[in-house]
Amino acid sequence: MHTQNLYAYIIPETDAHMSEYIGNRDKRRAWITGFTGSAGTAVVTMRKAGLWTDSRYWTQAERQMDCNWELHKEVDITSIVTWLLTEVPAGGSVGFDPFLFSIGSWESYDMALKDSNIQLVSIPANLVDLAWGSEKPLVPSQPIYALQEAFTGGTWQEKVADIRSQMQKHRKGPTAVLLSALDETAWLFNLRGSDIPYNPFFYSYTLLTDSSIRLFVNKSCLDSETLKYLNSSCMGPMCVQLEDYSQVRDNVQTYASGDVKIWIGTSYTTYGLYEVMPMEKLIEDTYSPVMVTKAVKNNKEQALLRASHVRDAVAVIRYLVWLEKNVPKGTVDEFSGAELLDQFRGEEEFSSGPSFETISASGLNAALAHYSPTKEQHRKLSSDEMYLLDSGGQYWDGTTDITRTVHWGTPTAFQKEAYTRVLIGNIDLSRLVFPASTSGRMMEIFARRALWDVGLNYGHGTGHGIGNFLCVHEWPVGFQSGNIPMAKGMFTSIEPGYYQDGEFGIRLEDVALVVEAKTKYPGSYLTFEVVSLVPYDRNLIDVSLLSPEHLQYLNHYYQTIREKVGPELQQRQLLEEFKWLQQHTESLSARAPRTASLASLLAVSSLTILGWNV
Repeated sequence: MHTQNLYAYIIPETDAHMSEYIGNRDKRRAWITGFTGSAGTAVVTMRKAGLWTDSRYWTQAERQMDCNWELHKEVDITSIVTWLLTEVPAGGSVGFDPFLFSIGSWESYDMALKDSNIQLVSIPANLVDLAWGSEKPLVPSQPIYALQEAFTGGTWQEKVADIRSQMQKHRKGPTAVLLSALDETAWLFNLRGSDIPYNPFFYSYTLLTDSSIRLFVNKSCLDSETLKYLNSSCMGPMCVQLEDYSQVRDNVQTYASGDVKIWIGTSYTTYGLYEVMPMEKLIEDTYSPVMVTKAVKNNKEQALLRASHVRDAVAVIRYLVWLEKNVPKGTVDEFSGAELLDQFRGEEEFSSGPSFETISASGLNAALAHYSPTKEQHRKLSSDEMYLLDSGGQYWDGTTDITRTVHWGTPTAFQKEAYTRVLIGNIDLSRLVFPASTSGRMMEIFARRALWDVGLNYGHGTGHGIGNFLCVHEWPVGFQSGNIPMAKGMFTSIEPGYYQDGEFGIRLEDVALVVEAKTKYPGSYLTFEVVSLVPYDRNLIDVSLLSPEHLQYLNHYYQTIREKVGPELQQRQLLEEFKWLQQHTESLSARAPRTASLASLLAVSSLTILGWNV
């Protein structure tokens, strides 16, 4: 910092591709602070060091950081800038690595510091890396491989041709598309790797022009077969020119100096590339054409994702059956349970590991929406407590994500009501019919309505997109304000919940495909088809809260589970699991009216007789 004439330096927890999960060599904030939580920003000045993180991680941060660090219990950029304005003297400079700042982050810092006498300085050579030195993890060297054609929705040549066609039709006439997100390049070329935890990605960028294809990558990870697959030995418009990963900034800057127009998605392009492209050469959208195109799965991709969810259901059902037998013995804890589920998934065909760190949470831990146990810190599972399991798998044909909440003993009336209202929210959104191109943000209220009716709610999003052996949280699909409108062929999770602080947590998550709705009158309407295939916990359902429509939906869903998962269990001689499935998918029926309801009716009748206006 002294050499660069900086008074402060900002250290985010991200990588050069704005990835949700980052590799060990990108965990700079964790290395310098000692704090390993997934969210937070560190700032080092010549006199102090501070960490900003949210309430999920306050206790963890206090335990892991030493006395050199101040913990700030806020996360927004405004609070960081406010602190910088008090700590950095007038005329001082604040440095940052432009490859770790999104365009939006840079704009926020730049705007907040605009009227101060403090300068924001881009330093492409990361200062933490210089301090980390030889201790920093090496560049990954695992192979980059091509997916078999059976697991792809089309050849990479077809995908390239489609994106070029979109470029030609664009009214602003882009000559190139720059891809920065790792899943964009992986999808475009049908390539996968293992550089990033839980995601089958490799460090890469792509510059796709109207006449060339440049792939920036660690070339040593490509074998002769993959090089041949990419047509890397020729120079034509359908030949992939391999460039060193570290040369992307210089290459983009050189290309941008010509008579060109570069189409970018601002959500995943970092300031490190943005600052070397003149504004007049840019065509900016929130998401690149690749990000938007891959969000809509074709018929083959839909079939692949459906198939992966059948096998994933087998693994989850095996685990639930095992839990029913072993939890009463008092021998199961959150961590060992999660490990066993990973093992069951690993035994499924085409498995490639978990799609995220399993949330295996018992009792009060389930009230923490994103809690995950560790070998050192976990709780025993008990028949007297609720258990929340949020997990997923990566398979060559699809990515899965499912949450179920169970109780093996006697739940309280409030627990059953809360669970049932969460289930109602899941059903109401899943069976919703809506006009094509409706924003998810406009419809997510249906997942909350049953909870709102009684003054309950949940504090996280209602759903996210999901990929074909790609991201488990795939943008830009979902129910948040930044998501694109729903379209036929998209997959999204639907996951309402409820969390009683210090006691229990509930979440019911399914993955659903957007399909055409059958309506009485002609029109362009859509609905959801749930592809997750694990029954809900009957022990927690208060049937009296369900309408006839809810019961009809549930019974149809259970029949679908029987038809799709039952034969798979039988074929593999998983007879105990098959018996469990049959029991847990029996038809639900409405209960007889309660005595209290009859009493209420008699009271109303009496008031009517007395002449009261009721």
